[in-house]
Amino acid sequence: MTRKIIRNGTVVSLDPDVGELAEADVLIEDGEIVDVGRGLSAENAEVIDAAGQIVVPGFVDSHIHLAQTQVRGIAGDWSLMGEYFDHMLGNITGLYRPEDMYLGGLFGAFEKLHTGTTTALDWSYPNTLEHGERAVDALRDAGLRAVYTYGPPGDDAAKWWYESDVGLPEENIRELYEGAIRDDDLLSLALGLRGPDFCTDKTARADLELARDLGALSTIHMGAALWPSSVYGEEYQGFGAIEDMLGPDVNVAHGNHFAQEDVDHAVEQGVSFSSTPEVEMQMGHGIPVTEKVLEAGGRPAWGVDVCSNVSGDVGSQMRIGMQLQRMFDNQAVLEGDEEVTEVSLSARDTLEMATIEGAKALGLDDEIGTITPGKRADLVLFDASDFMTAPSHSPVQTVVFQADPSHIDTVLVDGEVVKRDGELTNPKVHEEFDRFVASGERLLDEAGIDL
Repeated sequence: MTRKIIRNGTVVSLDPDVGELAEADVLIEDGEIVDVGRGLSAENAEVIDAAGQIVVPGFVDSHIHLAQTQVRGIAGDWSLMGEYFDHMLGNITGLYRPEDMYLGGLFGAFEKLHTGTTTALDWSYPNTLEHGERAVDALRDAGLRAVYTYGPPGDDAAKWWYESDVGLPEENIRELYEGAIRDDDLLSLALGLRGPDFCTDKTARADLELARDLGALSTIHMGAALWPSSVYGEEYQGFGAIEDMLGPDVNVAHGNHFAQEDVDHAVEQGVSFSSTPEVEMQMGHGIPVTEKVLEAGGRPAWGVDVCSNVSGDVGSQMRIGMQLQRMFDNQAVLEGDEEVTEVSLSARDTLEMATIEGAKALGLDDEIGTITPGKRADLVLFDASDFMTAPSHSPVQTVVFQADPSHIDTVLVDGEVVKRDGELTNPKVHEEFDRFVASGERLLDEAGIDL
């Protein structure tokens, strides 16, 4: 039995039954949280000193394309329906070799861990089965908990997007699941659906049925652009052909253009929404779905989305998303000729949307998302004692507003330390770095992208 104990930290459990405890311990056995409290006994346990630190559940990124990591810094001035579709989906993704998938995913996963994300949904565009296998290898080698999402191949935008009548490659998906994912405790499977926005109704339904047959999460890019108006008419028609198939195993990425009644219906059916506020603000998706989900009685999960143009840090998204929604709420009050006397979303709300709500969206809330005995030990320790974070009068507000990735001292995934004293422990960070950089340079050169 492997035992660890985190000693004397300020534990922000986000579990209402456990609460928030100062100078508290977290006892871990074989990757499982077995107790949270003060003065816990732990013979023969490795001690992690958390004095002056805040212990929180690991962040969950509910929507990101990790394989774009080696083409960082190219899409910061791109729009979704302009350059992104043409340059990324219509060009760069088709040039990926299996080893590019591995290197992008590996260093994308390292960025996740370094910035406090212990679980991510990796929405992938594998051109072949081997591409998918190497993408999964990257997640495993990095030590990230992940939901690998097998989406449409990236080698032919005309075939796989717009009004596609081609279903996802079922044989490849089943082989990858059976061979590399099913028996791995840190990995699970999702299918990246195009939905009625980007394929025919028959194909949209068939892809969702395939996901259900596999017991996999369905995660769908929907409502992020007005493109489907050419199919549906002048007004965006929401879920269209899959409206009667919604359920807790469906996750919507973006959803900006859904009407309130569409979101109400989806939340009632248990559908989760992933909001990626920074990318959506830049690329022309529209106003994030946050307010509509809250109005429907749900809460969205945060995601990064396109790491070719923004940082992979979920902490940035939880701040941006919260403050953006506060701005809209405040403006509504001001336009009513009233003064703003309270804010809407709280710091705790947005932290929960970066943790337990992300876990729920991925179907993992029984395993992660709070510091609860019986859950897996995916934990992040923030230094609250330096000149940028001290004094920490409110640990939650310190994590949300003051801390940044430089304050993350220690990260554990499934009870294993993957970052210690501010540095990742995996030697591949250094061993594979040159190959990672060379991969990005080759892709841009072959794509003819001149910045």
